[in-house]
Amino acid sequence: MIISIFHLLLCWLGSPLLLGVIQRTKAKLAGRQGPPLLQNYYDLWKLMHKGAVFSDSTTILFRLAPGISLASLLTASLLLPFGQSEAVISFAGDFILFVALLALSRLMMIIAALDTGSAFEGMGASRDIIIAMLTEPTLMLTVATLANVASKSGFSPTGLEKEFLSLSLFHTAITLETWSQSGIVLLLLLMPLSVILLAENARMPFVDPSTHLELTMVHEVMVLDHSGPDLGLIQYAQMIKFWLLGSLFIGLSVPFRTTVPLLDTGIDFIAMIGLAIAIGIIESSSARIRWQHFPQLLISAMMLALMAFVLGLEGIIYK
Repeated sequence: MIISIFHLLLCWLGSPLLLGVIQRTKAKLAGRQGPPLLQNYYDLWKLMHKGAVFSDSTTILFRLAPGISLASLLTASLLLPFGQSEAVISFAGDFILFVALLALSRLMMIIAALDTGSAFEGMGASRDIIIAMLTEPTLMLTVATLANVASKSGFSPTGLEKEFLSLSLFHTAITLETWSQSGIVLLLLLMPLSVILLAENARMPFVDPSTHLELTMVHEVMVLDHSGPDLGLIQYAQMIKFWLLGSLFIGLSVPFRTTVPLLDTGIDFIAMIGLAIAIGIIESSSARIRWQHFPQLLISAMMLALMAFVLGLEGIIYK
């Protein structure tokens, strides 16, 4: 439990660092000095000490949305394991609650955007809904397939396959041996999970976070009316969300497990830094795709996740 609480604090305190690594990587590739790695901590501190301005056209929902959105993601972090240790809270079916909490966080921000009555923010909300319609089923298929693969991997700490509906247990079961047995299925899952990671966090090639043009904005346009502490809560929530989805990706793509919990934590944390550097390289070397092509790419990711799910079922049938 002590290691699990340490992982939770690492998520809450270390998530702004990942965004700083991305920004620094992009700056170095562009030949610039770039902001300090801890710049996001300074920005959050500054926002939390500013005042907030609210439009007369908004309701109480606009003021509650940032806090509820962040609370949903912080609660989701209690369910997600890191390294070899289990999550702070673990139970059968917790991955369903995990996906639901991510959806609740998005829903509150969509409600806040619509509550302003602005057509501009309404446009961003409609785009975000389209992304959610395609990414959330894909994420659910992905974690369900992971549970299926883990339950047939031979790793059975309890002897009950239903326990593999827990994020903690099937995260621990994804090892090098599991990759050797079900490598094709897991490789197929990596591709939709990487698409979800980029789309859900408004990164390239879906959204260009360095610009504020109308045609490129999705998340940024939804928070134009927020200021001060509310804007700080929203930005911090995005950092937590990046950590959560990044942890899922790392747990699948880095299946190294040792008997030393702190060593596993160090391996996964270095992998998270590497993931942030990779995203910085992607954003520096790729162009944003047109909005009309968003559904095509997201549907392709969904089909890959569905293919992996079917292959996993076929493996059970013929076994």
